[in-house]
Amino acid sequence: MVTTQREARDALARADALHTALTDVVLEGGDLPRIAGEVAGVLGCGVLVTSTDGRERAGHASPEDRAALETGELLDPSGRVRVERIVEEGHRIGDGEVRLLRVAAGGSDLARLVCVRGDSGIPSEDVHALERAALVVALLITRQEAITAVENKYQGDFLRELFAGRARDEHYVEEHAAAFGWALDRPVVVVVAEIDPAPADEAPSRGQWRLWQERFSAAWRQVCDGVGTGIPAVDFSSEVVALLPAGVPGPPAGADVVRRAVADVRGDRGGGRRSFTVGVSRVASTLADLPDCYGQARRAVEVGRRVHGPGSTTFFDQLGLHRLIALVPDTGELRAFAHDVLGPLAEPEGAELRETLQVLLDTNFNLAEAARLQFFHYNTMRYRVGKLERLLGPLSSDPHLRLDVAVALRVLEISG
Repeated sequence: MVTTQREARDALARADALHTALTDVVLEGGDLPRIAGEVAGVLGCGVLVTSTDGRERAGHASPEDRAALETGELLDPSGRVRVERIVEEGHRIGDGEVRLLRVAAGGSDLARLVCVRGDSGIPSEDVHALERAALVVALLITRQEAITAVENKYQGDFLRELFAGRARDEHYVEEHAAAFGWALDRPVVVVVAEIDPAPADEAPSRGQWRLWQERFSAAWRQVCDGVGTGIPAVDFSSEVVALLPAGVPGPPAGADVVRRAVADVRGDRGGGRRSFTVGVSRVASTLADLPDCYGQARRAVEVGRRVHGPGSTTFFDQLGLHRLIALVPDTGELRAFAHDVLGPLAEPEGAELRETLQVLLDTNFNLAEAARLQFFHYNTMRYRVGKLERLLGPLSSDPHLRLDVAVALRVLEISG
């Protein structure tokens, strides 16, 4: 609250200086980092422009300001600002304060403007100045999103050509890669990330789903920029596709880079962040490998979600038998095979016996080890083996039957 004429004059001077600075930025075609710098310099505080879920897009904040955010538990481990914790009236952090303003235009929620001052509160006059800054931020983001939408269309078209094997001319590929700033002359893994389906009771509108997808793809682009230079990350409308460097060879290739990127995109799942499933291909050593690798990543997403559930990250090399099962297009035939082999064990009531059967297969029918793993008495396990053999046949002595049963269990796992 302004209590003296001097404070009132200072507040008016700051507002006038900020107005002049913002006008200059707009007229000179400035960007978000410059906006953040101007606001921070005039108001004497740290300023961050974030996505609606708290991903920093631009900022001008001292190490002390960022430390204050961390002390106030307003940063998650990936660096995302926990905007959902900052109320409109402000958030106290020790002697300081954090303010958050919603950046919107045309009914669209675009971003958040976060102002932090670690040693004192933020007066209401400065909040009014920040509201003016939020309007300019909305203008710049609207312009940038229009440019990004066009860029993403051209990038997506080019990447689809690579995945379809149609871009064979080296000069054509080099020209487009240079224009997009992509490094395509190194081993990469294709990463496909899909937002998981919403629960039946949520039923988002088409517009809401599109907003989720845009925020999701923006998070992937930002994280990939932090992983390294020249990494393509493109929105394919229903999925995000990235070509991450394979890194140090080893099984599976590129695992460390992929897991770090996935963890950073996921954050602590705050700020309305959606669950997503990731599939990772084998290494593409050349551009000619990309079509197969894209197919591998797509299959890893599909099978990974069925087997491991939503929110999983699955490497194609780790699919094992599931790869072959997923190639069978007729799911009805797969289910028929599982029921023919497993009989009553394929029904929901057979779940407990199926679990025992899987443990027996995993231990190569070592009854003592299987009993220990299931916390059964040895005689109880012998009884269960007898029951299983009455239902399915001589499992303990017929390796071909055992193979059929193992495959049938995998079919049930993948087909539900």
